[in-house]
Amino acid sequence: MIAILNRVVEVIEDHLADDLDLAGVARDLGTTEYHVRRMFSSLAGMPLSEYVRRRRMTVAVADLLGDDDLLDVAVRHGYGSTEAFNRAFRSVHGASPVTVRRDGGPLRTQPQLRFRLTVEGNTPMDTRITDRPAFRLVGHAARVPLIHEGVNPHIHALIASIEPDEHARLAGLSDTEPAGLLQVSADVDPDYTEGTALTYLHGVARAVDSPTPDDLDVIEVPAGTWAVFRVDGDYPAALQSAWAATASEWFPSNPWRLRRGPSIVAVLDRSADFTTATCELWLPVERA
Repeated sequence: MIAILNRVVEVIEDHLADDLDLAGVARDLGTTEYHVRRMFSSLAGMPLSEYVRRRRMTVAVADLLGDDDLLDVAVRHGYGSTEAFNRAFRSVHGASPVTVRRDGGPLRTQPQLRFRLTVEGNTPMDTRITDRPAFRLVGHAARVPLIHEGVNPHIHALIASIEPDEHARLAGLSDTEPAGLLQVSADVDPDYTEGTALTYLHGVARAVDSPTPDDLDVIEVPAGTWAVFRVDGDYPAALQSAWAATASEWFPSNPWRLRRGPSIVAVLDRSADFTTATCELWLPVERA
């Protein structure tokens, strides 16, 4: 995976002014666009699209400080108008092209990325691979913004709005793995951009041939393979750290890649105040 990401960075550099066919690049490298985008954002700390914009605006500065017309500079770097170029330039450098041309700055340079695999892995990851038939996720769902660290207040508000009796009813509907009450994230932006919307469902897994109450939201999950990571510790910090470790340690070391589908957290045990918990993180995977 590290070699694939470095090759993607090289292709980006060769086509900064073009619309990159990432799906085609990923296919040629024997993987998928979805997996590349998810691994890139997890390891680089920014979406791939944001990296491309930063590199374009870094390289554009050399032309901007010359004598070329501003529209020519914009078109040369992949923008059809000076207005679009101005917006992208300001978002990266914090100043307009006119200001930078006049004053020589301020500038914020994005160096070309280079991914390296460091030797960590001193803490074994408790993982299992399981093939599951199709099932349903049923419960209460809402569209919420993606937040990378800490408690998501929108998710917290949804869970807090569910009465204790309803939690008990949901728990009683669980009849297949993943077992118990589940925290489900679906329809996630492939770039994993913070602030983008996802579907969060608080509910349970149910067999496809089991009846589902009409008042509950449903996510249909096709048959497939899952990597299941067991996590113990502070909640949600340990869970968020485990998700990061899947990208930095587990996927580069194993012959699997992410496939499209929901990510699922099954809370197996927790403290009374929910500051610590034992969880299972279920990620949809396929052979790389």
